[in-house]
Amino acid sequence: MMKPEGLPGQRWLLVLLMFGTVLICGGLGGLALAGWLTGATSRPKPLAEATVLPPTAVPFISTATPTGGPLPPFIPPTLPATGLPTLTPALLPNPTLSGKIVYTCFDGNDDEICLLNLANMVVVQLTNNEVGDWYASLTPDGDGILWARQVSGANYEIFRMDIAGANVTQLTHNGAGNFAPELSPDGTRIVYTSNAGGLQQIWLMAADGSNPQQLTYGRESIDPTWAPNGQRIAFASNRSGQRQLWVMAADGTDLRQVTDLPEMGGRSAFSADGQALTFYQGPFNNRHIFLINVDGGNLRRLTTDSDNVGPGFSPDGQWIAFASFRDGNNELYAVRPDGSDLTRLTRNPRADYQPRWGR
Repeated sequence: MMKPEGLPGQRWLLVLLMFGTVLICGGLGGLALAGWLTGATSRPKPLAEATVLPPTAVPFISTATPTGGPLPPFIPPTLPATGLPTLTPALLPNPTLSGKIVYTCFDGNDDEICLLNLANMVVVQLTNNEVGDWYASLTPDGDGILWARQVSGANYEIFRMDIAGANVTQLTHNGAGNFAPELSPDGTRIVYTSNAGGLQQIWLMAADGSNPQQLTYGRESIDPTWAPNGQRIAFASNRSGQRQLWVMAADGTDLRQVTDLPEMGGRSAFSADGQALTFYQGPFNNRHIFLINVDGGNLRRLTTDSDNVGPGFSPDGQWIAFASFRDGNNELYAVRPDGSDLTRLTRNPRADYQPRWGR
């Protein structure tokens, strides 16, 4: 069964290793493994940096050394009046970066939603609870955030809040697994992944959560994203066998396969002009960020080191944000669409991933 990018399905890849740990460590190890497999802790993070994937037939663009000069010491969170931690800037602002990035941040107990203001590199943690919060995206006007919250067990519902983390509203109530919500450019519709009908498929609903409609059928489809003009939706699906990127009209018609590559990831994003998609591909611990034209041409690789996942374009199309394990921990980075100006965005002792850029 396919899992959306970042879901706990990756835990099963390490079961054999963890089983060996249990035999050695005894009862305490067994309890840790049980919690890990049942979702009591966050998703596992890569164990080590990976060997660079040989370029072979896939062209790649060498990335530059991360910009921004020497990194000042990490400053731990402080608690403001709201009770949620605000991270004082640990990295220097880059004047070429603008807007905000919402992402998943692990707080040591579970996944939460954090917001990075690129103007001053200040991070605010917007959620703080004992359930999982992830798969966030910013609304096109930059004033709201959509995300998936764990309600009970495998039941994740779609929620909305304002940019300050207030006015939280639950939009779905179907008791299923609902993920990866994204508001349409005109602000009227939300596309998301749901298994409300059985297998995970792409669904569409009104911005207030009403009138849910299933768009895809057959084999599983996940991780939808809107084209800038709101007329097309890109998503990942194994409908043709292996998981690949597809695009379709916003009403679910005119499906077209974009990629034909092994070991494809799920999350993708359109360029500002709607003519290209960024995505990730490769074996676990050795995944890389790519660009490809929507017609399937002009494939190029943007990263050459470590494990890199979950890319998202900036609204102006000048940058791509992604999560990378290159410093020994999942952090957010940005790179130009030509592979240059690799820039680190977060410096957190715990994992940051699933970035989505907005105004």
